[in-house]
Amino acid sequence: MKKAITFLFTLFITFLSQAQHKDLERANKYFKRTFYTQAIPLYEKFLKNEQSIEAIKNLADSYYYTSNMNKASKNYKYLLKKYKKYVDESYYLKYANTLKALNKHKEANNILRMFYKINNPEKLVALEKEIEYLENIAALGDRFTIKSLGINTPESEFGAIQEGNTVFFSAPRKENMYGKKFGWNGQQYLDIYEVSADKIHLGDSVTIPFSEKINTKLHESNIVFTKNGKTAYFTRNSSVKGKRKTDGKKITHVQLFKSDFIDGEWKNITSLPFNSNEYSTEHPALSSDDKTLYFASDMPNGFGSFDIYKIAILEDGSFGEPENLGETINTPKKEQFPFISKNNKLYFSSNGHPNFGSLDVFVSTLTNGVFSKPDNVGFPVNSGYDDFSFNINSDTNEGFFASNRLGGEGSDDIYKIKEEKPLVIEACKQFISGVITDVDTEEILSNATIVLTKNGEIAQKATTDNKGKFSFTVTCKSSYKVTASKTGYTTEQTIVKTDTKRNKNNDASLALKSLKVLEMEKAIAIQLLQEKEQKIKAENLVKLQLKKKERIKEVIDKEKDIVKLKDKIIYKTDEINFDYNLWYLRRDTKRAIDKVIALMKKYPDMVIEIGTHTDIRGKNKYNLKLSQKRATSVRMYFMDNGIEPDRISATGYGESQPLIKCATEEACSEEQHELNRRCEFVIKKIY
Repeated sequence: MKKAITFLFTLFITFLSQAQHKDLERANKYFKRTFYTQAIPLYEKFLKNEQSIEAIKNLADSYYYTSNMNKASKNYKYLLKKYKKYVDESYYLKYANTLKALNKHKEANNILRMFYKINNPEKLVALEKEIEYLENIAALGDRFTIKSLGINTPESEFGAIQEGNTVFFSAPRKENMYGKKFGWNGQQYLDIYEVSADKIHLGDSVTIPFSEKINTKLHESNIVFTKNGKTAYFTRNSSVKGKRKTDGKKITHVQLFKSDFIDGEWKNITSLPFNSNEYSTEHPALSSDDKTLYFASDMPNGFGSFDIYKIAILEDGSFGEPENLGETINTPKKEQFPFISKNNKLYFSSNGHPNFGSLDVFVSTLTNGVFSKPDNVGFPVNSGYDDFSFNINSDTNEGFFASNRLGGEGSDDIYKIKEEKPLVIEACKQFISGVITDVDTEEILSNATIVLTKNGEIAQKATTDNKGKFSFTVTCKSSYKVTASKTGYTTEQTIVKTDTKRNKNNDASLALKSLKVLEMEKAIAIQLLQEKEQKIKAENLVKLQLKKKERIKEVIDKEKDIVKLKDKIIYKTDEINFDYNLWYLRRDTKRAIDKVIALMKKYPDMVIEIGTHTDIRGKNKYNLKLSQKRATSVRMYFMDNGIEPDRISATGYGESQPLIKCATEEACSEEQHELNRRCEFVIKKIY
């Protein structure tokens, strides 16, 4: 029984795995044929149980191409987080576009910044320029007023163009008479509809299909008419005898068709001679003289994806050769939906020029056969979603465009527009201004020189007016140094870093110092410093003396042989006497001196004066000389026993300081004279 259960479970898992891989195969087949709405549920089902980089990529792309930017963004985020090394630049770009659609422009820019910083620094430079350009466009504000039309539905409406009092546009077939839906977005195939211009606010019920001859069970869209209304050009699926024609990859392309209005009917519907079953030609537009047909195509040898082309319409109704409008207009990405106005302005949609996300509308001026560099037409026509099929009457400045942005009825919606102000792009600018004053008196300083430098080079110069004011116009996101100077004053400077806020004023006011006042203050400062130094010295001397007294007291208390006698501090030793008229040290005196040496070694900072004295016998001059010899003899003994010379001084006092005063030589005994022939050790310093 257990074996049977195990077998059945294994068999079930096998069948489940096979079913899942069949779902993946079907999803991939739909994806390759651009049937994204049919591929999405199969990828979702497969990814619930298994992981596949290819499946995640295709699911994200399927949501992206059907404009479900929220789900596309989540899948791209997961893909870049988990399988970062397996994805190329295109996925970063598409992820950034989804973020823009979700109004997360800063996050989108940072995603690309990080990618290019590592993988392509040159593109990082280009990205920063693109961001700055778009900031300049955004600064123009809303250049148009736009209004959603009443004919919009949850399905797709686009390609509106007005001829007389009639508006023609493209929309999914109202009735599913053929029982088929378009695999890309799951809607009915497109037909061309018309509505009276004064009824477009009434709703979808007032629209009627265009010609039954032109509308078929395939796609028809983007119709344009010659000025006389006798000829129409439109887009239709590539077909043979009413059936879709596919290329080698089973993809059905679209082609341009022409029809003539004869006897109240549209007849002679013909495919244009430059069409092909291997590529698409689409979105016709006519020049004001009806001599040039503009269109979009992904034909070979273009710049990539869809490009804008033009072709001459000859007098006999035949056509010249298709001519690519070149790299000024076309990029490696999509350029579609051309429209040429009466004043020779080419409008088209592109995701290859600097844009706010997905397809944006751009404009280029045709002058002497040369197209200018296109500019983004700005807000609110452009958004983070697809904005396309733009046209405008240059006399009234009114027209139409389509967008799949949020807030509409659903899918693509048509908006009526009016251009309210011209496209005049200005670089982001700010101001650096201020007032120069005297730092002490706060008096304004006129005729002061102000120098503005950027990257070490002088950018601008100015002189303050009679109110001390100056002002410079500068660029955003830059760093400047402002230097102010005036004769008789100091030179001062400040750094100003501008941000991205337009027309912001940056205050760079500076205060200068009078040189005369400065010299006077320096003199006062020097005097005060000297007084302070003297005060500190006096305070330090008092502290030193106090410390000295405390140290002396400490040593006196500790060393019983150190005593203070009047104004002297003396080391009291056994008597050190000299033989009469001699200066040599006696053996008994050396023992007493050794005690003093031991004391000095105990106190390494101690300084002592050796003072020697004589009795009154002999002449005073002789005695003074004799006492100096005795003092020197004792000092030499100290040095011989390791005491540094600078710690001992020797002074002979002669008979000038007797212990016992003798009126005459005979008045004192020999013992008294010997006491006067003494050697004293006076402590001059203890620490």
